[in-house]
Amino acid sequence: QLQLVESGGGLVQSGGSLRLSCEASGSTFEHYAIAWFRQAPGKEREGVSCVSSTGLTKNYADSVKDRFTISRGTAKNMVYMRMNSLKPEDTAVYYCAADWAPYSSFCTIVPHNGRYNSWGQGIQVTVSS
Repeated sequence: QLQLVESGGGLVQSGGSLRLSCEASGSTFEHYAIAWFRQAPGKEREGVSCVSSTGLTKNYADSVKDRFTISRGTAKNMVYMRMNSLKPEDTAVYYCAADWAPYSSFCTIVPHNGRYNSWGQGIQVTVSS
């Protein structure tokens, strides 16, 4: 059973940066596609970014493209998301999620797609204006 723990969230001013980390334990993390989702109060869950197990494919929501960067760490149990030029509308609880997809170059940020079976507990990101 894969366990995921997010870290790196917090309060930042508009225009600032944060780096979220997703640390995994309990399984072979490099065989999973990893995605970040977020949910703001009163809003639906939104896919933010994903990286395939091979690392060859990365997808981003239009709202974060050119501002956020997802990467797999040199430590095989870590995935990061660098968030630059943060805006108040980026305020949300951010979740990392894992999809068992070994040797695959596919990942998706479509919410509720049924592929992501392991989720972290979420971490708050608040961007003040």
